[in-house]
Amino acid sequence: MSTPVIELRQLVRKYGHTDAVDGLDLTVRAGSCYGFFGRNGAGKTTTIKCLLNLLRPTAGTVRVFGFDPERDEVAVKSRLAYVPDAVAFHPWMTVDAVLAYVASFRKHWNLKTQSELLDRFRLDPTKSVKALSKGQRTQLGLITAICPEPELLVLDEPTSGLDPIVRREFIQTVIGAYQEADPERRTIFVSTHLIAEFEGLIDEFTIIDAGREVLHLEADAARDRYRHIRARFPGEPPAFAHPGLLRSRRDGRELDLIANGQSDAVIEQLRALQPEALTTEALTLEEIFMATLQ
Repeated sequence: MSTPVIELRQLVRKYGHTDAVDGLDLTVRAGSCYGFFGRNGAGKTTTIKCLLNLLRPTAGTVRVFGFDPERDEVAVKSRLAYVPDAVAFHPWMTVDAVLAYVASFRKHWNLKTQSELLDRFRLDPTKSVKALSKGQRTQLGLITAICPEPELLVLDEPTSGLDPIVRREFIQTVIGAYQEADPERRTIFVSTHLIAEFEGLIDEFTIIDAGREVLHLEADAARDRYRHIRARFPGEPPAFAHPGLLRSRRDGRELDLIANGQSDAVIEQLRALQPEALTTEALTLEEIFMATLQ
């Protein structure tokens, strides 16, 4: 599939005089799990709402499956599913009624997956929605998103309110299985603060701050580029500087460094100082996020 699943070009969305999104470019290819990271208020949810035609862009272009979500809303939304941070359903409905209602709008609905997920989440189909906890409403929202087996799954803090065990199982098993069932066609776009828990799924990511891109990389390239280096010395660590460092700090007899793309040169310079020990390891995506926005 040559057409990107999501393509943003110079997206701007203003609230009054405030630029929530400010000239954002982004391309998501089919079959990938794309991470969209940023602090609270960075513009992530605003961007997602522009994708879904829940907000109109102030400027720029938005394309989903090559379509304009405003002009071709049905063509876009029939091929995706969306789970927001706060999930809401008609409170008078039961779990079963909600699922039947949502399924009625879909051309395809996997009843086997529905049954399996109800069992996995231990959701009672006869229970009223108004009696569900926030975590259970989130679980119900996730079931309604997975069962139509959409081409695009848009997740905005999808595991908010889930306990750690259910959260880990959902990410590793449910989302992983959803994509693996048709890896060339099914795409995930996820905005989350729980970056570590999605680490094994993310293929590519963008970090934004104040509505602008700060960093965009493929996950494997990011792990190669950013290295955590520790050097321990017999006494007080010597002064050390290098243009390839994102962070440099002393910790007792150790230098604790984060290198940005020049780790070999940093290590060579450190070895000349004859440390007792020298170790290096790749940063996780969460550590890269933290180091980038510090």
